[in-house]
Amino acid sequence: MNPNHTILCPTDFSECSLNAIEYAARLGEKYQSRLILIHVANKEDYLKLSPMDTNGYYQMDFLKDKLKSLKKAIEKESLDKGLQSCEWEILDGDIVNETLEFAQKESIDLIIVGTEGMNDLRKNIIGSRASRIVERSDRDVLVIPRKVFFKKPRKLVYATDYIEEDKIAVQKVVDFAGFFKSEIDIVHASPGNRAIDKSLHQVMIEEVKPFIKYPFVNFVLKSFRDDLALGLENYLQTSKGDLLVTLSEKKDFFEKIFHKSLSKKMAYFINKPLWVIKSLN
Repeated sequence: MNPNHTILCPTDFSECSLNAIEYAARLGEKYQSRLILIHVANKEDYLKLSPMDTNGYYQMDFLKDKLKSLKKAIEKESLDKGLQSCEWEILDGDIVNETLEFAQKESIDLIIVGTEGMNDLRKNIIGSRASRIVERSDRDVLVIPRKVFFKKPRKLVYATDYIEEDKIAVQKVVDFAGFFKSEIDIVHASPGNRAIDKSLHQVMIEEVKPFIKYPFVNFVLKSFRDDLALGLENYLQTSKGDLLVTLSEKKDFFEKIFHKSLSKKMAYFINKPLWVIKSLN
């Protein structure tokens, strides 16, 4: 386990971003992480509400109070359960750029972001930017959909395309599952019922099994004749999976599944968390 594991969680104080914070705190307990909350302020929006406060003093005081309150609640709940620390920062600018730049500067291991955060004045909120964070990030991203509250995951569904990097990525999933004794389904989504897929599936089982020191793993071959992304989502539902995991190290599979636009597929339609593994370190 990384002794300096750090989780970053952007928040706009919406319901969905608060759900993401809950996930961040709970996982921070398991990974014994340092948790950093960030809020990317938008002065233009604030001036529409308080045009007399041109310097944004009241806005800054409000944001500080909100973040201090979140920090206090997290520390009270999670510090004695394994979370190392909770910090917060207020940034200014584009939420995607600021999040990714901050993640690099602080050597973040995992970004946890909510989707469909709502704000009457802004369209550039967390939810509409979640897919861009996933697409541009060079580190893992966990996307938490709106109205999804943290619960102990009973089953993780890992989508594979039979690539060498799966062996390392699956170990990450095993480490995660071990915290909760979760079952893992390693699923290959085939575009048709092809004989070659059955052969590759058996080879993958033989190659990956020696890397897995975990008893609760199933290998599944599924055929989806139409849309692979929605097929995976359907499998997640029918198998009662609690979290979908995919590796985007290999762009061909990631783009094939998500049609080069995550926001048009899983990021908005899925109703379970999505963990995109971006780094195999």
